[in-house]
Amino acid sequence: MRRRLAALATVPLLFLGSNAQAASSDPVGDLIMSVVTGALPSGPGWNLKATLYHAGAKGVGALDALGCKVVAMRTVAVDKTLIPRRSVLFIKETVGMTMPDGSAHDGYWYASDVGGAIKGPRIDLFTGSGARSMGPARALNLASLTAVKVGEFKGCPPN
Repeated sequence: MRRRLAALATVPLLFLGSNAQAASSDPVGDLIMSVVTGALPSGPGWNLKATLYHAGAKGVGALDALGCKVVAMRTVAVDKTLIPRRSVLFIKETVGMTMPDGSAHDGYWYASDVGGAIKGPRIDLFTGSGARSMGPARALNLASLTAVKVGEFKGCPPN
C-alpha cells in the first residue's frame, strides 16, 4: 500500500518539469502540489492589518467593486494600489477556519473589492450576511496577516 501511495505522489512531479514555465491559474491544484512537494505557495507577499466586514453593515452592498456577488469567506477588499484586484491570495492564518457550509477554509481568498478605509497594508475580509457571520473570523479582526499572491482570476470569483 505504501508503495502505491508513493508512486501516486510522484506522478504530479513528472509533469512539474515540463510545466515549470507556465503560470498557474489553479489555486486548489497549487495547494495539492504544495502538500505533495512540501512547499508553501509563493509569490509577492504582504503583511497586512485585517478587518472584517459583512452584508448588512452600513455601506456594504451585495456586489463587490468588480460588479460581482460578494462571496462569504472568500472575498477580500484591498487597496488596489498595493494588491491588484483579481488577485488570488493565500492567507495562511485563515486555513482551517470554519466556512459557512461547515467545511474547513483552505486559505484562498479573492481580491475583488475595495473600501474607503482600506488604504495601504490593510485587508478587509468579507464574512457573510449579518454580524453573526463574523464569529469564525473574529480572532483575525485587527490581527496582522500574511497574504501571498498565488494567481489571478478572470470574470467573477468562484462561489
